[in-house]
Amino acid sequence: MSGFLNASIARKVVMALSGLFLVFFLGQHFVINITSVIAPDTFNSWSHFMGYNPLVQYVLQPILIAGVLVHFLMGIALELKNNKARAVKYAQYNGGANASWISRNMIITGLVVLAFLGLHFYDFWVHEMNYKYVAVNPEDPTRYYAETVEKFQPIWRTILYVLSFVLLALHLLHGFASSFQTMGLNNKYAPAIKTITKIYAIAIPLGFAFIAIYHHLNPITH
Repeated sequence: MSGFLNASIARKVVMALSGLFLVFFLGQHFVINITSVIAPDTFNSWSHFMGYNPLVQYVLQPILIAGVLVHFLMGIALELKNNKARAVKYAQYNGGANASWISRNMIITGLVVLAFLGLHFYDFWVHEMNYKYVAVNPEDPTRYYAETVEKFQPIWRTILYVLSFVLLALHLLHGFASSFQTMGLNNKYAPAIKTITKIYAIAIPLGFAFIAIYHHLNPITH
């Protein structure tokens, strides 16, 4: 029993750490992407740096992909373990009285976010790999803004992105604060941490949704 508890705690710690890492990346990603609205030249410059800097491409990018895989695979493993170990089954479980809808459906929102990440990687990362290594096009530091705006022209893609950001917000509303609790930061600062994580969980996905809608409504005219 002790071994099971220790393994379960270790999984939760790994999931919390990987989640906090992804939250940090999300904020950094938002800072870059919001410049596509307020300063397209800056967006082009930063995107070109991220796309061709060896440290980003060959060190940070693999770490990011590994972080995504670890976080979601660990989440699925924990959910399966919890379901298996639960002595009282759902027939005797009043979920609404014990936990919020968000906390009871983290696996669902997580899987939807993972599917969205797949689409996002296809839209941008696969395109980038094709541009640089398959088609072997020359460097063009000015192409990123136009390519981003073009991606959001189909209404179905914009709607899909916005809905995904809503589910991301729901996932973060529970997961972000829970990560700090898992790391033992359940002290006098807990109320402030909870407030900050709630603001972040709503503001960042809302900002990404705004970016998608803005570019859909403001196509590049030639």
